Amino acid sequence: MGYCKEQEQQQENMLKQVWVHGPIIIGAGPSGLAAAACLSQHGVPSLILEKTDCIASLWQQRTYDRLKLHLPKRFCELPLLGFPDNFPKYPTKHQFISYMESYALHFSIQPKFKQAVQKAEFDNVTGFWRVQTQDQEYISRWLIAATGENAEPLIPEIVGMEKFNGPIIHTSVYKSGSEFKNQRVLVVGCGNSGMEVSLDLCRYNAIPHMVVRKNVHVLPREMFGMSTFGIAMALLKWFPLKLVDKFLLLVANFTLGNTDQLGLRRPKTGPIELKNVTGKTPVLDVGALSQIRSGKIKVVEGVKEITRNGVKFMDGQDKEFDSIILATGYKSNVPTWLKGCDLFTKDGMPKTPFPDGWKGENGLYTVGFTRRGLLGTASDAVKIGQHIAEQWRTNKDCNKSCNSHVIQLGKS
Repeated sequence: MGYCKEQEQQQENMLKQVWVHGPIIIGAGPSGLAAAACLSQHGVPSLILEKTDCIASLWQQRTYDRLKLHLPKRFCELPLLGFPDNFPKYPTKHQFISYMESYALHFSIQPKFKQAVQKAEFDNVTGFWRVQTQDQEYISRWLIAATGENAEPLIPEIVGMEKFNGPIIHTSVYKSGSEFKNQRVLVVGCGNSGMEVSLDLCRYNAIPHMVVRKNVHVLPREMFGMSTFGIAMALLKWFPLKLVDKFLLLVANFTLGNTDQLGLRRPKTGPIELKNVTGKTPVLDVGALSQIRSGKIKVVEGVKEITRNGVKFMDGQDKEFDSIILATGYKSNVPTWLKGCDLFTKDGMPKTPFPDGWKGENGLYTVGFTRRGLLGTASDAVKIGQHIAEQWRTNKDCNKSCNSHVIQLGKS
């Protein structure tokens, strides 16, 4: 045990040390780019470390082809630069990636790619953050965790997974239903991804069976020709949350009918309240509900066990499937690299709820963990930019002494 620790210490001492004039930002997704842009606005430099070879890697590498923003573009803009006027109300995946690339170019953001952070830890002796990648150690007064709540696929443990003869994939590697033509496919999960993947499978004559294990709110994407989310945000400025939830459900039941009859039982808590408390997003229907009604998408109970050729369900039914797709969402990866910090839970989410979870101690900040989408990201990024800029202006002399600190760090 002691020998292993000694080897680890020797490896750390061999890493090339780099002083960063400004915050270190972990992650070059929308959260990291937004934080860098807000800092840039105040004249504060920063460095983004990204483990992949591109910005917005979740969008570029782990999303399905037909994906569009679920909310209108005005609710998905990052600070200081909006979407192009000629983009549609609900931009496509490729349009959103184009927007991210233009955003980075506009603010001259140049992340360091292929830098996988292995450990980030605050050094109490020197008062700096030390961030280790596979080949370098970066040192800064500030650290911004921007890997977000969707950093890694969440893979559930289901009895018998290893027995199944066909493929079992997560939606992070699903691209199109064309790979599943005429197959019987089990989709595990009934959130926005599960619904959209099931809908996509229908277009290629597959027979999707969608697992609905828990209660779920399904709302129309639009009401009265306007975004449901936009209506909710407007009403919340004037009316109590519970009253807004009652209105949304009243309209949803009128336009979509009773979803309980389709096997989609609604939670007792309203959709907006549930989102605020648990982070569970209501499904915004883009056509899956009509396919459920027609029987093209079949709703099934929770999975008890996976067998060689199919699945045993909680209600006692056995069904055969050719493929299984896990639409089970994502999780934070912060606990794997942030050490010695009490800001996050074991699940990698800030312990302090929104809107105050963006700031920790010793120059630590978080962006992209609000469970409120890109609106929450923008809110956090603006606050972080302002807060660090105040310190930057009042501590201009810190840059003069940084080199001597690095020398001392190298000797320690």
